[in-house]
Amino acid sequence: MSDTPVYMLVNLHVTNADEYRIYEKGFFPILKKYGGQFITYDDQSETLEGTVREGRMIMFSFPSAQVARDWFADPEYQALSEHRRAGTEMQFLTMVHGLPPRS
Repeated sequence: MSDTPVYMLVNLHVTNADEYRIYEKGFFPILKKYGGQFITYDDQSETLEGTVREGRMIMFSFPSAQVARDWFADPEYQALSEHRRAGTEMQFLTMVHGLPPRS
């Protein structure tokens, strides 16, 4: 299962745009360092059923759950994420496992 991709789902509210911009600028090089791929974001997502989640929804992926954990634990990422923490209210950062490859 180590080669099964994972998808990261994020919901946050930007409360300090300057702090969040610092995070955004540093985010992509670290994402690429771990083979991650940015998929999309949406500031106006639409909830069709269930609890409405306002704010920015973000999706990106990694080649495996272990790579995602390594990215999250990376000291450079953790230092950078202090800007995200200072500039947003995080609702969730969730890892969703993809389907394993079919044989």
